[in-house]
This record gives sequence, C-alpha cells and structure tokens, in this order.
Amino acid sequence: MKSSNPILSRWGAARDTGRAVSFAKQPVGASLGGARLDDHLANPYAPGADPAAATTTSPDAVTMDDVVVRTGTTLGTVALAAVLSWLLLPVDAAHLDMSYGLALGAAFVAFALSMAQSFRRTPSPALILGYAAFEGVFLGVLSSTVSTYISPGVVVQAVLGTFAVSAGVLIAYRRRWIRVDRRFAGFVTAAATGFLILLVADSLFALFGAGDGLGFQSGGLGIAFGIVGVLLGAAFLALDFRQVEDAVAHGAPREEAWLAAFGITMTLVWIYLEVLRVLTIFNSDD
Repeated sequence: MKSSNPILSRWGAARDTGRAVSFAKQPVGASLGGARLDDHLANPYAPGADPAAATTTSPDAVTMDDVVVRTGTTLGTVALAAVLSWLLLPVDAAHLDMSYGLALGAAFVAFALSMAQSFRRTPSPALILGYAAFEGVFLGVLSSTVSTYISPGVVVQAVLGTFAVSAGVLIAYRRRWIRVDRRFAGFVTAAATGFLILLVADSLFALFGAGDGLGFQSGGLGIAFGIVGVLLGAAFLALDFRQVEDAVAHGAPREEAWLAAFGITMTLVWIYLEVLRVLTIFNSDD
C-alpha cells in the first residue's frame, strides 16, 4: 500500500522487489468477495504475490481501525501544531518577518522529512509525525497571515471546504461513482505533473520580476487554476481510499497504516491549500 499524494506519489512501484504494481482491473468488490487467481498481479499483498507477504489470516495484518487511528493521530498533530503556531507566532507588522522565516523553515523541514519517508522501504512514525508537526507550523502561520491581512474568516471557510470535498470523494468512492483503476491513476498522475510544472513556472516568473507571474495567483485564471488543484487533490484522495481498501482486503502488514496516514494527510493538506487559494482570490476580487 503506497502513499498517494500530488507531490510524492510512489504508486506503481513495489517497495520490496522493485517490480511494477498496479491496481486491479476488476471492480473492487471482486477482491473483497474472495481471492482470485490473478489477484497477485494487481496487488503485492494478494495470495501468490510473495511468499513472505502478509495474508488476510495474519494477526499482524492491517485493519481499517489501524488506518483510522494513525490518520487521526497524524491529522491531529497537524491541527495542534497549526493552532499553536497561530496563537504563539504573531503576524503583526513588527514580528511578521520572524514569523515568515519560521514558517518557511518549517515548510522546508516538512518537505525534507516527507522526502526521507518517501524513499524509505518501511514507514517511520517519527518521520511522519515530524512532517505533520512542521507542516502544521507552516499552515498555522500562513492561515493566520491570510486571515489577518487578506480575507478575515477565509480559514474557517477553507477548513469547511476541505471537509466538504473529502466527504464528497468518500461518498462518490463508496457508491462507485468513481472508477479507480490503472487508467484513472495514470491520468491523475500526468495531470498533477503538469499542474506542478505550471505552479513552479508561475512562482519563478513572479520571483524574478514578472509581476503576477503567469497569472495563476489572481483573477479568473487564478480561481480556475485553484479549482483544478482541488479536483486533482480529490482524485488523489480517491486513490488513497482505493489503496487502503486493497491493503485491508489483501492483508498488508499493520505498519502500512502509517503510510496510509501519511498519504491521506498530504492529500488533505494539498486540498486545504488549494481551497484556501480559491477562496482568498475570490474574496479579494469582491
């Protein structure tokens, strides 16, 4: 069960053998109703994939409760760090530079920790929770600054918007309105790659004196770009749900719950930032 997120997706690579791993071509229900002879071709933890792999009869197999608890712990760490940084790091004019510096430092540390976890063969709770804490510091200062200087109340709207998107994806996934298969994953990954390239290009143009960059930070184009980002985040959340379901169905090791928490947390942070971008641009244009 790999972590799917718009930045550090490792979907498609098996951790232990390096062989390609793909989602099942058959509907998810087929894997839940009993093992199939070709299940191991679609999931590295299915019977026949690896003699050393966990099976559904193993007492150490991951359960949905494991995923929920780890995800709640990771998201709780993000939220706690965000609230504390909002309260303890002032964003008034006299202290803004210091708070910005701490926020940017926290963002770089969070990125480094996420990269370190991404390239590990096994999940590290310390790395994952460390990432969550530093990401929370960055989000707290950013949210406080946006709420203070740009659009008061937008943070509450962004949090509610993130919950709404997540609930919508969960409902759509559970009712099978979204067909999460190899083609879906490939399309989303390609779209996210293009999105990130444009985002980096926009930032570089803005940094080196091209004013508003490529125009993705304001106006109608900025809102449209942000909506695309939200949709991409929603698509990666559906991939996360599919991977969790496959891991539970095929008896992945219990430690994989931390990877699920890592992937879901990164995806929700992505969605929150894109929702915040859209609402900030929309409110500032009114």
